[in-house]
Amino acid sequence: MSRIEIAAARRSVGQRGMKWMLSGMVVAVAATFALSAWAQPAGPGAGMHGMHGMAEPGMMMGGGRGVDRMLDGLNASEAQRSQIRQIFKAAADDLRGQREQRRALHERGLQIFAAPTVDVAAAEQVRQQMQALHEQASKRMLQAMLDAGKVLTPEQRAKLAERMKQRGEIMRERMDRMQRERPRQ
Repeated sequence: MSRIEIAAARRSVGQRGMKWMLSGMVVAVAATFALSAWAQPAGPGAGMHGMHGMAEPGMMMGGGRGVDRMLDGLNASEAQRSQIRQIFKAAADDLRGQREQRRALHERGLQIFAAPTVDVAAAEQVRQQMQALHEQASKRMLQAMLDAGKVLTPEQRAKLAERMKQRGEIMRERMDRMQRERPRQ
């Protein structure tokens, strides 16, 4: 192979490498925005819907009707209902403080993406910060679930777990149906 052919091959590889790098950046930025949108509550008191299949706890985060719906059919006493409402209200209050941080990170991600040159390091930093917020929320939600579990009897927890499993299956089926019905482009 001549020097000219080698140089042309290097340029070709360099161009492909650049294309892959740019594609990777676009995917990373898109993932950052997707995570940000996923982590954003739908509105005041909306909670953390969609957290790793924990749809029911997301409904409970406000400590109101979602908690009551969750406890319906469990023969929960008024004392249990009150304690569990307090547990999830405290968790919601704790997580409410993250809302502004998530919004600010989302805005920062949009700024990075819209810039004339995408700053890969800045995009990664935003992604890591979003991931850290998600981790904090996940830990807080788990703690609330464990605290609520201490208030319920073993039979009530088993019944609730079965209900949550059924709800998860319904959600998966709905998502599968939506995926199948989505028009192909």
